[in-house]
Order: sequence, then C-alpha cells, then structure tokens
Amino acid sequence: MRSRVPETVLVVSPLEGRRRMNRAEAVLREIERMGERNFIPVIGPEKGKILDDVIRASKPRHVLEIGTLIGYSAIRIARLLPRGGKLVCIEMNAHHAEMARMNLERAGLSQRVEIIVDDAKRAIPRLHGTFDVVFIDAEKSEYYTYLKLVEPRLHRGSVVVADNAGVFAREMKEYLYHVRHSGKYESRYYESTMEFDPNTKDGVEVSTKL
Repeated sequence: MRSRVPETVLVVSPLEGRRRMNRAEAVLREIERMGERNFIPVIGPEKGKILDDVIRASKPRHVLEIGTLIGYSAIRIARLLPRGGKLVCIEMNAHHAEMARMNLERAGLSQRVEIIVDDAKRAIPRLHGTFDVVFIDAEKSEYYTYLKLVEPRLHRGSVVVADNAGVFAREMKEYLYHVRHSGKYESRYYESTMEFDPNTKDGVEVSTKL
C-alpha cells in the first residue's frame, strides 16, 4: 500500500521568471526538500538519476507512467523529452492527480503531459499506440499485472523501468521473474538507495524489450 502524502507537502510555491528547465529543476528541489522533512513515496533524487539516464539514452517520443502521485517523476521525465514528446500518466487518486497537475504547471511542463485519473488496470487497456519507455511506481504486488497489460503496447527496444525493485523485491517477485527469465527482455537491476533514506538500499529494474 502506498503511503499517504501529508497535506503539507502537496503544494509547491509558484515559480516565476525562469526558463522551463530551471523551473522544472526548482520544483524538483522543492519536492525533495519536503521529502527530506516528510517522507514522500516518489523515486527521489538518487534513483531519479537512473531514470534520467534512461530517458536521455532512449530519447522517447511516447512515455507511460503508472503511478504519478504528486508529479515528481513526471517532471523528471517530461523535462527531458525531445520536442514533440508526450508523457501519459495514470494516477488513481484524484487529489494526488490534481497536485501533479499543479506541480507540472509550475514546472512549465503541463503541455507535454496527460494525466488519466483511473485504476491502471482499467486505464491501460484503453490506451492507444506504443510506448518507448514505461515507468512503474504504483502498487508493488500489481507490477506484473501492469506489465502484462502494457506488453501489447511495447515494441522492440521499449524500456520498462520499475521502482523499488530492492526494498519490495518480494512483492515484485512475479514481475522480476518475468523480466529476467521470460526471454522477452534484457533486464538489469541498478542498486541505489531508498528515496530520502541513504541508509536503506533499494534500486530500479531496467528492462529492454527484445
């Protein structure tokens, strides 16, 4: 179960007079400072660098995020998209989705992002087209279900990034077995630390569709 986000950490102060990238970085730093004071279950700055590397290397035109919360990872992704790139986010909590919209607006990235408020198990089958990158950070025991639903929307070379593959490896067991042993993916675990907790080991699983 995902942790409840304290009300005090949901609103990021308006940022004026900055370029889009600077605005995005400022919003990310603001959320990170809040996360250090009041734990927020987002990918965080350390694992976020791994996600950044995937986006830079893939240069994706179409990205899907499953589990958006207040928009931290959406901002990380959207700020690196090439011209014309689009991020589709699925967030089942309407309040969190609204906070994500606000943060994306402040980051100057709202035009690049579509947020769908629904359960991912209902929303994914209604999606169209293919995705170059998929980022999963939602209910850990459902990762395998999400992946099987989205697989028809993947192409050769699509990259799937799954957060919390260290701390929640047991809950993600079926997912991890599939990406590592099904023969459908080339998969690698990148060790890092838990968001806002440098003393706890965690990591992300990065899987490329074959």
